[in-house]
Amino acid sequence: MSVSLQKGQRVSLTKSDGGTLTRVRMGLGWDAVAKKGLFGKARAQSIDLDASCLLFGLDGSLVDAVWFSQLQSTDGSVLHTGDNLTGAGEGDDESIKVELPAVPASVTQLVFTVNSFTGQDFSQIENAFCRLVDETTGQELARYDLSGGGPHTAQIMAKVSRDGQGWSMTAIGVPASGKTFKQMLPAVASHL
Repeated sequence: MSVSLQKGQRVSLTKSDGGTLTRVRMGLGWDAVAKKGLFGKARAQSIDLDASCLLFGLDGSLVDAVWFSQLQSTDGSVLHTGDNLTGAGEGDDESIKVELPAVPASVTQLVFTVNSFTGQDFSQIENAFCRLVDETTGQELARYDLSGGGPHTAQIMAKVSRDGQGWSMTAIGVPASGKTFKQMLPAVASHL
C-alpha cells in the first residue's frame, strides 16, 4: 500500500512484515506542457529534468553525488539508470536505485533533487512526481506529487535518513533554482 505524502511529511521505510528495506528506487516522472503554436495549435516541447541523489555525512558535508554526469556512487551503493532528455513515455522517466545496506555508515542522509537542465521553469511541467519503490517486490511505498508549478527551475524532492536501525523518508517539495544539483547546494543545506 502506497502512502501519498504531503510536503514535510515523514514515513518510516519499514516493511509491512516488520523487516527493513534493503533495495529502493526513487522514480521521477514528468510531462511537458504543450505550447500553443501558430493558429493556437498545441505542439509538444522537450524538457530535460534531471534527478540527482546527494549523499551527506553526519556533519552535513557532501560525500558523493549521483546524477547524469556520474551515474554511480563511488562505493557502488547508488545507481542512476540513465538520463531521459524529454520526459516522453509513461511511468518513471528517470530512476535512482539505492542498496541501503551498502550505503557507507558515514552517510546519514540521501537527498533527492530534480532540476531543469534546459532551463524551463516548473510552470511548463505537469504530472510531475517522485515515488519510492521497494525494489525487491516492486511495491510503491510512497509517492509525492511535485505540484505547484512556478518560476523555479529546480526542486528539493525528498530525503531518506538513517532512523535508528532503519531508514525514513521525508517529503520536502521545496522550490529552488539551478540547472544542476551543484547550484542547489545552499538551498539543500537548510533541509539537512
